[in-house]
Amino acid sequence: PAPRLASLLILTGGINQYVVQDVVSPKQLASHLNRSCLGFLQQLSVLTSVFHTYRFQGSIEKPGTRVYLGGGKKGKAGEGLLQWDSERESVLQALVQLLQLDIRSLWSLSLVEEEFVSCVTCCCYKLLENPTISHVKSKPTRDGIIHLLGVLIKKYNHLLGASVKVIQLLQHFEQLSSVFAQAVSVWSTEYGVRAIIGEVIREIGQKSSEELAREGSGVKSFASFLSELSGLVPELMIPNISVLITHLEGESHNMRVAVCEVLGEILVRVLCGDGLDESGKADRDRFFDTLQEHLHDTHSHVRARVLQVYTRIVNSKALPLCRYSEVMELAVGRLMDKSVNVVKSAIQLLAAFIAHNPYSCKLSSADLKKPLEKETAKLKMMKERQEGEKPVAVIKASELWAAMEPELLVTVRAELEPTSETEKQQQEGVETGMVEEKEAEDDRATAVQIAQLLRVNKYSQNLPPTPQKEKEAEKEGEDSELKKQEMLVQYLRDTETFALLVERAISIINTMLYLKTTSVVLEAVQFCVTVCEFSVADSLSGVRKMLPLVWSADAAIKDAVVQAYRRLYLNPQGDTTRVKAQTLVDSLSELMVDASLGTIQCLEEIVSYIFFITLTKPAFTSFLFQKCLLLVHQRMCAFNRTEREVVLSNLDTLCSVALGEKVTEDFLLARDTVITICSITDHVRVRTCYKAGFVTALPDGSRVLTFFIISTYGLLFVLASGVVMEDPHWQSFMEQAVRLLYFLAESPDQLCSRLLQRSARLLSDQIAEGGEVNKDAVNCVCLAQLLALCGCVAFWQVSHLERSVSTELRRRRGEKEEREEKEKGPSNKTKSAVEEELGLIGASAEDTEAELIRKICETELLAEENLLSAFLPLLVKVCSSPGRYSHPQLTTAACLALSQYMMISPSVCEDHIRLLFTVLERSTLPVVRANAIIALGDLTVRFPNILEPWTQNLYARLSDEVPSVRQTAVTVLTQLVLKDVLKVKGQVSEVAVLLIDPQPHITSLALNFFNELATKDNAIYNLLPDIISRLSDPDRGMSAEDFNTIMKQLFSYITKERQTESLVEKLCQRFRTAKTERQWCDLAVSLSLLSMCERGLKRLQECWECYSDKLTEPGVYQPLLSITAKLRRGAKPQLKAQVDEFEKRLTAVHTRGLENVESPEMEEESQKGGESSEKTVLHTPLPTRGRNRSKRVITFSSDEEEDEEGGCSRLIHSPLYSQHNLLSKEIYVFCL
Repeated sequence: PAPRLASLLILTGGINQYVVQDVVSPKQLASHLNRSCLGFLQQLSVLTSVFHTYRFQGSIEKPGTRVYLGGGKKGKAGEGLLQWDSERESVLQALVQLLQLDIRSLWSLSLVEEEFVSCVTCCCYKLLENPTISHVKSKPTRDGIIHLLGVLIKKYNHLLGASVKVIQLLQHFEQLSSVFAQAVSVWSTEYGVRAIIGEVIREIGQKSSEELAREGSGVKSFASFLSELSGLVPELMIPNISVLITHLEGESHNMRVAVCEVLGEILVRVLCGDGLDESGKADRDRFFDTLQEHLHDTHSHVRARVLQVYTRIVNSKALPLCRYSEVMELAVGRLMDKSVNVVKSAIQLLAAFIAHNPYSCKLSSADLKKPLEKETAKLKMMKERQEGEKPVAVIKASELWAAMEPELLVTVRAELEPTSETEKQQQEGVETGMVEEKEAEDDRATAVQIAQLLRVNKYSQNLPPTPQKEKEAEKEGEDSELKKQEMLVQYLRDTETFALLVERAISIINTMLYLKTTSVVLEAVQFCVTVCEFSVADSLSGVRKMLPLVWSADAAIKDAVVQAYRRLYLNPQGDTTRVKAQTLVDSLSELMVDASLGTIQCLEEIVSYIFFITLTKPAFTSFLFQKCLLLVHQRMCAFNRTEREVVLSNLDTLCSVALGEKVTEDFLLARDTVITICSITDHVRVRTCYKAGFVTALPDGSRVLTFFIISTYGLLFVLASGVVMEDPHWQSFMEQAVRLLYFLAESPDQLCSRLLQRSARLLSDQIAEGGEVNKDAVNCVCLAQLLALCGCVAFWQVSHLERSVSTELRRRRGEKEEREEKEKGPSNKTKSAVEEELGLIGASAEDTEAELIRKICETELLAEENLLSAFLPLLVKVCSSPGRYSHPQLTTAACLALSQYMMISPSVCEDHIRLLFTVLERSTLPVVRANAIIALGDLTVRFPNILEPWTQNLYARLSDEVPSVRQTAVTVLTQLVLKDVLKVKGQVSEVAVLLIDPQPHITSLALNFFNELATKDNAIYNLLPDIISRLSDPDRGMSAEDFNTIMKQLFSYITKERQTESLVEKLCQRFRTAKTERQWCDLAVSLSLLSMCERGLKRLQECWECYSDKLTEPGVYQPLLSITAKLRRGAKPQLKAQVDEFEKRLTAVHTRGLENVESPEMEEESQKGGESSEKTVLHTPLPTRGRNRSKRVITFSSDEEEDEEGGCSRLIHSPLYSQHNLLSKEIYVFCL
């Protein structure tokens, strides 16, 4: 039974160890154990292997089931039941202990039989085939198998068999890659069998490309195995790397990826640092060169993974400094890759470069240019000075000795000869006593004495100092200074190169913020955050450019932008609330520097989205309003949009600071305060309830109304006095203040009438005084402000009538109808219900109210008794006399005010529309032209029938010489066209020209126009023939390159085969009317840009006569030839034959001419084709009795002349045409 087997295995391992080690010595083992013991061990191993195999097969069939090995019924299953998973670890440990014993003596010649080893190894490999072996829960079993095989490899000569088995199992079981990577690592490190790595890698390296292509899943297993093994033992992979590098030239991209990852692990963990020897540095450089080559791999997956490897290398600081610029330039180049994954990996690598760069990336390339030039000039001077010095003469040793010898002899003699009488006597006595010894002395003793004298440096003290050593020291100092200067110059050059690459990368990645791929946009946003956090030069450009993404429909992109701004600016640090508030105010103020209106709106959305999620403490908001109002007044809208109660609770502080006594000192702050009050006030409900006598329309509504009643006259005084001031922000404050008056005042028209009277009186008083030096200039500014006030009052008066008064009339009508219904009897209710169901009551009443409002605007607003009418002649005079009134601000204000007056009624608009268009075309001020375009756009929405004849004049501003005017024009026309206010006609070609505008922002606006227009059904398809005709007009003078660029973008929107087929026919027909070679070439290029299909080719062949006589021109022949090249890719044999035949026909006509190619057979074919086409053309299909399934043919405005002269003339002479009524609902026109 299984329990006994498990117990037996466990006891065998433990008892054998005890018996063998403690009872019987290894020498006596053979004598004490007989052959039966050996048989028992073999039977035990076989039984274990069989049981493992049986248990494994059972677990494959029914995972988690239990095995019954004992006999008996199911009711007695407890005796034979075994949960083998719980006992498997103990059995494996017992086998490991058993095999670690010295059991060789059990066999003859002390050699373990191969059958015994195979029995155990087969059991292990069979267990490894289990699909769950790589799971976490199988870790003990997996470790036991690995150690068991490690013992067999080390002690029982299983190295070769294990390496072969590893390769075989990897080919069939992909999940074993991580298991065998761990196993080989353990065998090579813990068991010291390093040869196993070489054997396995050699087996993988010898696989040919054909074998890898056949194996399929085995390639992925090999690649994953190599990658994980290199992460565990990278130092052991180096001796065998030459075997793997051969796969870099193979076809399997998975193997190329694996080898590149192996190289990356080696470079990160082994070949890094400054302590490498020469061979290590050579290997490192060779591996880096290999990785750089595969940044240009043909497969995108390889390029992406190599970039990821480089990212890990840079993050680990293992990239040599000398390779920074080279690798970074390659990464910047990969930003233009077609693969999304490659672009994402390149952005991540560039972010890693910036995060771990050794240079000062805070400086821009412009800041580094001057220091580099200065230090380079200094280095040049040092080199010239060093080269200009005379070389020091080198003295030979023989010459030096010849010069020293006379002086040296004199010195030696002076030292050896006696200098006094006493010394002479002593020397004579010594010489007398030592005659014999003196004779024995030789020249060697004298030499020794001379050497001793020289050793004490007595001779050198008497020598004069030589300048050669001093010059050598000076030269060494100069060389060291020169080397330092060279290093400094090289550092500055590398820094400048790095800064240039960073600036180039930032400019490219900033353009990716508006791509359609979400993952790339998210990476670009993260890159902008990283760049800004490291204070890289020009980093704010990307941060501000991603602001509009807060309006993105993609929740992931919007979330990323919000979190980016929260991380950069809205995450104040500090210990106290006051410090956090001050930090936040500083960040918001930094964002507001040079911010446009669009930027402010985006910031409002971001702040309102997250501000009160984390910072809703009353103390915090109170501090912002009390202490920091002057810094964050432009952010108050974010407060009121999120929490009105916060603004209401701080309303007193808000008004006392912004609208108090010092309001004239800061009109900008006053303007934003008025905007805030307007935003928190539901003006429709407040005005209605106020008139009805209620003050509880909104929380604390009475406080708002009380404040307004008190401050109304103060606002009027400030507005009137501001007319004669020269504050540039007064006009924006005035617009919002007048808006507030019409929102909350009971009689805003009377208040504004008094305001105009007081303002005009103040201006006339100022003119009468005439005491200023710059009297004319001041009067022009003040007059401009007065005219702006008049226009603003006129605009809001119309808005007041159409919104507030109309709403009040509807409310009163509703109350009246309710009273009448109550008074009516049951009999009248039935009649009124029928009328209401038919829509007669509500429609007639609303028409009556609208007619009343129009009548008031037409007759009363500009009547003689109304003050607004007094300023209209002045506006007309200023606009019609630009030479006399040439002040820019005055002209701008008068033009804008006139357009606001024209909003009052159709009659006023008709009277002055010509004057406004004259200003638009002839004004020399770009701001006036831009304002006129905006005003005319509003007038087009209000009075479309009046402005429709002037549409061409609006499109003409798309070619204005000033970029700001072109930008305004394309923005306004985009809104008008997309909202179906203007009909889309051939003038759209002027918008298409902006696709090649030198200003990138204008190009993006034009591209957005066509992207939105493409969402409308067949809009671009209907316009393309007209656009091509207008752009290829010789009078326009557009270059061929620009024409190709525009058409390539427009034809990208044509995706349907039916549209392509129809366009092929229409473009071919236009060859007949084209007059110049340039027009032929443009039509041929347009045909080549279509995504041609089989039906398109057929239609192209049918229209052969339209363009065949133009094929001698290379500009026509080459584009048509490119069509055949596109069709041949992936075409079926039948289509490929047609393409080849068509290509031969094109080539023959191009080389020999049309008249020399036509043969009698081709003429017969063309005649047959002509007859069939004539039948198709001249016979109009008769109406059928059933449903008419034919569709109406779409005609173009530009095709009218062609249709009249060509197709319609033939149809008129058709015998069938006279049978149809010309006034029928559908006329079927069939043209070639």
